[in-house]
Amino acid sequence: MRVAAFTDLTGPDGVSILDRPTPEPGPEEAVVDVEAASINRHDLWILEGADTRFDDDDLPFVSGLDLAGEVRSVGDGVTAVSPGDRVVLCPNQTCGACRFCYEGPENLCESFSLYHGGLAEAALVDARRLVRLPENVSMTDAAALPTAYMTAYHMLRRADVGPTDLVFVPGATGGVGVASIQLAGVLGAETVGTSSSRTKLDRMEDLGLDHAIHSTDPDEIESAVRAIGTPDAVLNHLGGDYTQLGLGVLRRGGRMVVCGGTAGRYSEVDIPGLFLKHKQLIGSTMGTQLDLETLVKLVADGSLVPEIDETYPLEATAAAFEAMQNRESVGKLVVTTSHS
Repeated sequence: MRVAAFTDLTGPDGVSILDRPTPEPGPEEAVVDVEAASINRHDLWILEGADTRFDDDDLPFVSGLDLAGEVRSVGDGVTAVSPGDRVVLCPNQTCGACRFCYEGPENLCESFSLYHGGLAEAALVDARRLVRLPENVSMTDAAALPTAYMTAYHMLRRADVGPTDLVFVPGATGGVGVASIQLAGVLGAETVGTSSSRTKLDRMEDLGLDHAIHSTDPDEIESAVRAIGTPDAVLNHLGGDYTQLGLGVLRRGGRMVVCGGTAGRYSEVDIPGLFLKHKQLIGSTMGTQLDLETLVKLVADGSLVPEIDETYPLEATAAAFEAMQNRESVGKLVVTTSHS
């Protein structure tokens, strides 16, 4: 089988198409013929050498968290899926033994990690993490769901967002940002989003963004948000200066959920403004397998159409990462294989 492997941690030029033996499943495992795999900034950070958990000793490395395809074979003890099933993988990896795995939710696991290996024609996976797909859910749409849409949906649940709520999403044109705007709309909420690109905001308005703010300046954004209303919830995947910005515009008793720090690892917070107004600051990582199952149902019944910016054949995986690096896209970038 062919894989798109990272052979140099130097950026998109470090992707090579290699041949590897097709894996065989062990107990509780399955081999999936991958038809589509979306890429995430997590993959790009590894490829750029920015993720210190990976180094040259790990090369060649096959990344790819989000994959969809058809089950080729299963190992002993697998009963949930069978060869021929159409599936999407929940990329959560948990120990199954800590108190959080027992009590839930699973993404609180003390040893929580993520699957890698989807940028290939076949992938060896934990069969218990496979979610079956209805026939009317395409592989491309399914592959877009796990990381960005699971993360956004879980954040919306943590923020207890419902109909008529006003939801503020700084950086609304990234993967999680796009998913947040779309899913908030599915829940009946009103949305405010920001971006440095007017063109991208125009696309987001086509996807349901109610209020677009063309700025990256926190002071300008704060004034613009206040002119629109007082958000009930803020979904923050940026961190840095955007944390206090979000807390500052949030209503009394409102909820900010944070899932990333691309704009800065550390944030200064007005502590009296936090506790005197009973605001909540909530951390969130990925989502749960039940979240993914819910998202599949939303796609199946037509409530959600994942935004796919472009698809690339496996041999053009480097071009997909170059597009992500250049921030050219709105929505997901998906790699497809010869199975599709």
